Amino acid sequence: MTGVPASAAGGSAGARGAASAAGGSAGARGAGASGAKGAANVPGAMTATNAAGGSSGAQSMDDSASGAQGPQGGASAGHEGARQVRGGKLGAAAVNQASVWNVANLLTMLRLVLVPGFVALMLADGGYDPAWRAWAWAAFAVAMITDIFDGHLARTYNLVTDFGKIADPIADKAIMGAALICLSWLGDLPWWVTGVILGRELGITLLRFVVIRYGVIPASRGGKLKTLTQGVAVGMYVLALTGPLATLRFWVMGAAIVLTVVTGLDYVRQAIVLRRQGIAERKAAAQEAEG
Repeated sequence: MTGVPASAAGGSAGARGAASAAGGSAGARGAGASGAKGAANVPGAMTATNAAGGSSGAQSMDDSASGAQGPQGGASAGHEGARQVRGGKLGAAAVNQASVWNVANLLTMLRLVLVPGFVALMLADGGYDPAWRAWAWAAFAVAMITDIFDGHLARTYNLVTDFGKIADPIADKAIMGAALICLSWLGDLPWWVTGVILGRELGITLLRFVVIRYGVIPASRGGKLKTLTQGVAVGMYVLALTGPLATLRFWVMGAAIVLTVVTGLDYVRQAIVLRRQGIAERKAAAQEAEG
């Protein structure tokens, strides 16, 4: 509004306000005549605007700023606003869709892709070639390392997605289950060891879903130590070790089995406590509502 006399600006705003109260077509005529009649009609126009109550103060200021554009400027602004709303929705959808392809989820997908590759390497040439077993160990090690980093990245940089919540535990169980089954199939590991570890993992996963209505069972330090010990033990069995290292892996696997059972029982205890607390809270809330 720099360079425009105050009286002319006020007249334009007043005529605009009166035109808004009277109807759409009068706005163009009021805008055309505002330059000549603005100064004389300021009080009357303002009175007409207040009496009609059609447009707000902010709208009157916007109309006076648009000046010669008249109703065409308002129509253009309306179309532009509609385009912005539609564009905003499309932009938000694109961001949400792209957020699935973050680095944490990519690491999870890499771990899923490594599963069939690991099985192929593990069983290549009858499953007893030290070179192929070394390559299989490398694939298993990469999967275990990505398991550590994808969860850390997701929590640190707020990259948690619904896809990641579902795919991450599936990838964990898939690579560990594939390694255990291959080892038992080749006769390197007793089937009961595979049954204990996989049974515990699947049982705790189902238990989490059962009690999720009451709350979430957090991962404990014992559970993390169990995962690390399992990874080291299985990795040592994947390698074709001999001598003292072969004896060492036996004891590491024994420690992994103990931690598997102990932490599994602890999760069951937590689930029972969580369920009881949830039931008690619901009963208390129902009694309070009735009272």
